[in-house]
Amino acid sequence: MTDVPQDLPEDLPEGASRRLKELEQGLFTSDLSVNEFLLIKEVGFHPLGFVMGSSIYHTGIQTRKWGQSQELTKLTGAMYEARELAMNRMEEEATELGADGVVGVRLDVNYYEWGKDAAEFIAVGTAVKAESGVSHRNKLGKPFTSDLSGQDFWTLMQTGYIPQGLVMGTCVYHIAHRGLGQTLGSAGQNVELPNFTQALYEARELAMTRMQDESNQLGASGIVGVRLEEKSHQWGSHTIEFLSLGTAVVKTSDDVTLPTPTTIISLDN
Repeated sequence: MTDVPQDLPEDLPEGASRRLKELEQGLFTSDLSVNEFLLIKEVGFHPLGFVMGSSIYHTGIQTRKWGQSQELTKLTGAMYEARELAMNRMEEEATELGADGVVGVRLDVNYYEWGKDAAEFIAVGTAVKAESGVSHRNKLGKPFTSDLSGQDFWTLMQTGYIPQGLVMGTCVYHIAHRGLGQTLGSAGQNVELPNFTQALYEARELAMTRMQDESNQLGASGIVGVRLEEKSHQWGSHTIEFLSLGTAVVKTSDDVTLPTPTTIISLDN
């Protein structure tokens, strides 16, 4: 589940190939704001084009026990593989453009009425290339990916670090229901609910560990911008996906001069 694919899929639609060919002529597209665009230019990168990947994935059925907390491994694998497919296709588009990386990556999940138990997983971002001509691809020879904003990317580069990849870990976990005896036993009391505590704790730990495993495969020295997301999607309140995301980074230079912070006083009321 934590293996990083070595080869990118070669199944881009014809429309995507035609759009990327047009971008190779010099025109670029980007979802960066004006400030983000200028900051990325300032650290020596130039946008090549808006890139994306998509996967419509059917999630299967996995039985769960009403009174038992457990990971639903089939659903975990499905959510992980679907996002990886979308990410890999986005990376393939970036590779077609000759990019060094993709910044501002966003991962979304959409559900449609016509697809029962199916969801579209989308990865989007802006492909960039170093103006120096020096390759900044990651250890696996792929364009790096990062969900950092243009401002955060600029700050990261100023401190001598560079992204290696957007890393993630996921865990779909069924949280056991409380029996009547447990419910009555804690009625009117201030008391910890250990079965809920342990289930949520374990699920988050599994997601975090898997994210760290991906980072280790990239040879990263750390992960920045880590966030934890929790969603029930369409499974009901007691089945939750715990998703851990962050940008794996590596140190490239120790010769760093940090800019002096500027003091700003607001004149607003």
